[in-house]
Amino acid sequence: MQHLLERIKAGTLWDFHGGIHPPENKHQSSLTPVVDAGLPPQLIIPVRQHAGPAGELLVRVGDRVKKGQPLTRHDKGRIVPVHASTSGTITAIEQHTVAHPSGLDDLCVILTPDGEDAWCERQAQPDYWNLERGELLERIQQAGVAGLGGAVFPTHSKLDGRGQLTEILIVNGLECEPYITTDDRLMQEYADEIMDGIRVLKHLLKPKLTLIGVEDNKPAAIDALTRHATDPDVLVKSVPTKYPSGGAKQTIELLTGRQVPKGGRAVDMGIMVLNVATVFAIKRAIIDGEPLISRIVTLTGDAFKQPGNAWVRLGTPVRWLLQRFELQPEADQRVIMGGPMMGFTLPHAMVPVVKATNCLLSPTRAELPPPGPEQACIRCSACADACPANLLPQELYWYSRVKEYDKAEKLNLFDCIECGACAWVCPSEIPLVQYYKIAKDDIREVRAEAEKAERAKQRFEAKQARFERDKAAREARHAEAAAQRRQAMAAAGGDDPVAAALARLKAKQEAASAETLPDNAAMMAAREARKQEALARRAAKAVETAESDDAGTAVVAETDPKKAAIAAALARAKAKKAAQAAGDEITSDSPAAPNEPLAEPAAEADPKKTAIAAAIARAKTKKAAQAAGDEVTADSPTAPSEPMAEPAAEIDPKKAAIAAAIARAKAKKAAQAAGDEVVSDASVSSSEAASEPVAEPAAEIDPKKAAIAAAIARAKAKKAAQTAGDEITSDSPAAPSKPVAEPTPEVDPKKAAIAAAIARAKAKKAAQTAGDEVVSDASVSSSDAASEPVAEPAPEVDPKKAAIAAAIARAKAKKLAADAAANTSSPSTDKSH
Repeated sequence: MQHLLERIKAGTLWDFHGGIHPPENKHQSSLTPVVDAGLPPQLIIPVRQHAGPAGELLVRVGDRVKKGQPLTRHDKGRIVPVHASTSGTITAIEQHTVAHPSGLDDLCVILTPDGEDAWCERQAQPDYWNLERGELLERIQQAGVAGLGGAVFPTHSKLDGRGQLTEILIVNGLECEPYITTDDRLMQEYADEIMDGIRVLKHLLKPKLTLIGVEDNKPAAIDALTRHATDPDVLVKSVPTKYPSGGAKQTIELLTGRQVPKGGRAVDMGIMVLNVATVFAIKRAIIDGEPLISRIVTLTGDAFKQPGNAWVRLGTPVRWLLQRFELQPEADQRVIMGGPMMGFTLPHAMVPVVKATNCLLSPTRAELPPPGPEQACIRCSACADACPANLLPQELYWYSRVKEYDKAEKLNLFDCIECGACAWVCPSEIPLVQYYKIAKDDIREVRAEAEKAERAKQRFEAKQARFERDKAAREARHAEAAAQRRQAMAAAGGDDPVAAALARLKAKQEAASAETLPDNAAMMAAREARKQEALARRAAKAVETAESDDAGTAVVAETDPKKAAIAAALARAKAKKAAQAAGDEITSDSPAAPNEPLAEPAAEADPKKTAIAAAIARAKTKKAAQAAGDEVTADSPTAPSEPMAEPAAEIDPKKAAIAAAIARAKAKKAAQAAGDEVVSDASVSSSEAASEPVAEPAAEIDPKKAAIAAAIARAKAKKAAQTAGDEITSDSPAAPSKPVAEPTPEVDPKKAAIAAAIARAKAKKAAQTAGDEVVSDASVSSSDAASEPVAEPAPEVDPKKAAIAAAIARAKAKKLAADAAANTSSPSTDKSH
C-alpha cells in the first residue's frame, strides 16, 4: 500500500477497460451560476427516497410542521428519515407517482407551504472534532444523508462498516454523464464547504490519503478545489474525460490502478468513495445542523429557454420546475430524469424531485432523437468492447431475454453498472440496459421472497422451541410440586389426594362401564338348559332304536348260524379297534386263568384316553362308512361264500354322538343290570362253548371303519330275526353229546335271547362313549367259562369302571349268541352220526 501511495503522489494515473466518448453538451448549463428555484405551492415528499426501507411516519394529516422537521423516524440499519422542505401543513398522506423507472406509486406526504419557510431547532456542531465517531454517524443518519451520485445508499451505513480501516478516501467529482453539470457548479461555487466536509470525513475515517478526482473538461472546478485543498494529504487529480469514468469502480481503477473483484466491495480494499455532493451534504449536516432537504438540479436541453442549475427543494413537482424555467415543449415532449445515458423518461410531469434527482433533461427531437425499433443482434461484439466492467453484454442479453437468470448470474449480471455504453454502441439499437434492469429486479424479488420465507421459518422454529421450553419448565414445576406434596403427605401419614382422586375416578369409570353392559347370565343358562334337553331327547330316541335293532339281531343269531357268525366277527373287529384306541387297557383280560371269575372287569381304563378315542371314532365315522362295506364281509371266517344281506340305511353320525353322550350318563346303571342277565344267558350253552373253538378274530380292521361295521351288522341281524323267529325255541336245548363242565339250571331260551340282546345294546352304547375295547375277551376258551360257576353274580362295579364292565358284557353276550346258533344245528349233527 505504501508503494501505491507513493506512485499516486507522484501523479501516476491508470485506465479502465472499454468506455466511450459521447457528445458532452455541458456548456449549456455550466456557464451560469446556481439559482434558487423558489417555493412551489405544494410539495410531494415520498417517505422512501433511499436504497432501504422507509421509516415510520411521525406526522398526521392536519399537523403543522417547520422546515427541517423529520416526517419519518430513523432507526437502526439502512433507514434514514425524510424532512419537511419548508414550513406548512400536512394536507394529505397518500399514494402518488414517484421518480422511478417503473412509474409506480408510493406513499407520499403532501405538504402545503405557509410561505414563512421557518426553520425548526437545529443542532450545529462547528467543533465536530469533539464528537465521538458514533455520535457523528448518528447525526449523519438523522440528517437523512444518502449517496447523491445516483445510488442513494445510506451514507451512515456506508461509513460505519469497515470505514475505520480506510486508507484512501476518494471524493468523486468526475461527473461523466453528458448534459449534467450539478457537481461542476457545486465544486466551482462551494469548494470551501466541500473541503470542510472532507475534513469531517478525515476525522471520522482517518485515511492516509485523500484524492479528489475531476475530469479534465472541468478546469474551473479543478482550479477552485486546488485553491482550497491546502491539506498536505489531500490531492486534486485531473483525469482524462471518458464515459463512464464517474462510476465508483472505474474511478478507483483510474486513480489507484486497483480493480474491485467481482462481487466485492471497495471498502474491503481499504478504499472509500463518496460523491462530492454527498460530502457537501455531510458538511451541512454536521457543521450547520441542516438536514438534506434540497439539492442542486441541472435543468437543460434545447427545449428550455433558460437552461442552468438551481437549488430545488425535495418534493418540488417537476411540472412547476418546467414552468419556472420556461420550458418550450414540443409535441410529445420528453422529460428525462437524469442524463441521456442512465436517465429514464418520466410518465408525467407531476413527479416530485427526490434525493437522487440530479438533472431534468428536456431535449428536442432533433437534439436527441428517440431510439429506433429493436433489431436482431448481429454478434458484432461492439458492446463487449465498450463495457467498462469487462462483461459479455450480448450473452447477458440472451439469458435475460429468455429469463434464464441463473445463467445470467453466472456471467456476473450484478457487476453491470447500467452505464448504457453497450446500448450506445449497439448497431441493432437493442435497449440492453432495460433487459438487465428487469432481470435484476426479478432476481431481487425472488430473493426477497426466499428471505421472507426463511425468516418466517426461523420465527416459527423459535416459537416452537420456546413452547417446548415452556412446556418442559411447566412439567418440571408440576413434577416438583407433586413430589413435594407426596413428601408432605407421607410425613403427615396421609394419602396423596391426587392419587386418591385418580383412584376414585377410575373406580367410577369402571362402575359406569359395568352398568352399561347387560347381564346375560340367565339367558345363557336357559339356552344351555334347552340344548341339554334337546340332546337328551335325541339320545333317548337313539337308545330305543338301538335296543330294538339289537333284539332283532339276537333272534337272527340264534336262528341262522352263518349270519350269527358274521355278526360276531363284525362285533369282534369293532371291539378290537376300540381296544386299540383305548390304549390296550383291557387286553390283559383275554388270556385269563381258568380260575379267574368270568364277570371280573378288566383293568381300569384312563377316562381321558377313553373320551379322546370315542371322539376320534365319531369324527371319522362318516368317512370310514364309505370304504368299510367290503372289509366287513371279508372278516367273517365262518361262511366266506355266503352272500351277505344288503346293509341298512347309513346311520347319522350326529345321532350316534348324541346316543354316546346319553350312554355315558347311564353307564353305571346299565352295567349293574347287564351283569346278571349276561351270566344267566351264558349258562345255557356253556358246554357247547367248551367243546367248540371260538373263531379267531379277523385281520386287524382300520379304526376308521369299525363303527360302520357294527351298524351294518345290526341291520342284517334284524332282517334275519324276522324270518327265523320260530326256530329259536325248538333248537335251544344243548346237545347231550357235548361235554358240560358244570350243570346249569334250565333257562328259557326266548328270555335268554331277549336278555342278551338288551344287555348287548346297553353295553354297546356305554362302550362307544368310554372307548374301551375287549377284543381279547372274545377269544376266551370255553373251558375257562365252564370252570367258573355260572350262577355267580357279578361284583359291584365302580362308576368309573361301568363302561369297561358294559364292554365285557357285550362281548360275552355276542359269544352266547354264537353258542345259541350252534345249539340249533346240533340235532342234524346227531342224525349224521
